[in-house]
Amino acid sequence: MIAPGSGALVLTLSCADRPGITARVTSFLFENGGNVLEAQQFNDCENDRFFMRVEFDPKGSSTPDLRARFAGVAGDFGMDWKLASRDRPRRVLIMVSKFDHCLADLIYRWRIGELAIDPVAIVSNHPHAVIGATDTGDIPFHHLPVTRETRAAQEAEVRRIADDTDAELVVLARYMQILSDEQAAHFSGRCINIHHSFLPGFKGAKPYHQAHARGVKMIGATAHYVTTDLDEGPIIHQAVEPITHADLPAALVRKGRDIERRVLAEAVRLHVEERVVMNGGRTVVF
Repeated sequence: MIAPGSGALVLTLSCADRPGITARVTSFLFENGGNVLEAQQFNDCENDRFFMRVEFDPKGSSTPDLRARFAGVAGDFGMDWKLASRDRPRRVLIMVSKFDHCLADLIYRWRIGELAIDPVAIVSNHPHAVIGATDTGDIPFHHLPVTRETRAAQEAEVRRIADDTDAELVVLARYMQILSDEQAAHFSGRCINIHHSFLPGFKGAKPYHQAHARGVKMIGATAHYVTTDLDEGPIIHQAVEPITHADLPAALVRKGRDIERRVLAEAVRLHVEERVVMNGGRTVVF
């Protein structure tokens, strides 16, 4: 773990697998005065793809200069790549409905310095008083009710808020509205959702009650990127917890809340630390 304020940069990349990629990347960093602090790689043998994440101390080299110099290496290997600051807080727009446990958890982790995020706005389809007792402090709150008739206008307003605040990530912290295909496409690769892992087995209302009726022995939660395919985007993080015949629906809801907030917070952490690289419909998580 790199200490906050270290000034470290993160290079992530993917490309067709071939010999010499790791050697070329590390040689580039050495030639430009960089000191490697953490390096991970993955070879997807099924699809012949190579993935890499390197944290390094640039030793005074500017990020724009390094980007310009590395572009030649990336071009030689046909890389999809990104060079970003390790510690800079990512600007996050959080969307929520009535259940505020995930919202409260994200705000708490941000306030104690656990998550490198900067919450720039909270958007809810319910008034602030409805979403619970979460202290949102000075974070701007936007009440944007939505109906079938007003969905297009409401989503346009969400995009405006995201643009005006330069939001880099949108987090659906139990936002109980289905995004239109247009909205999902607009935020592609930068919108994270959380849901219980019963999907698609227990869709619709009261999934924990459905699970109880079926006598499930394991419950869980999944955090994934939002796509036009409902709840089927690339998965970032998951967790499960065993339950027994003695757990009533209220107990499942309670345990589910805890899993959901932990899984979502971890997914956000992985994203803002540049630890997630897309691999088609899946992810590589370093």
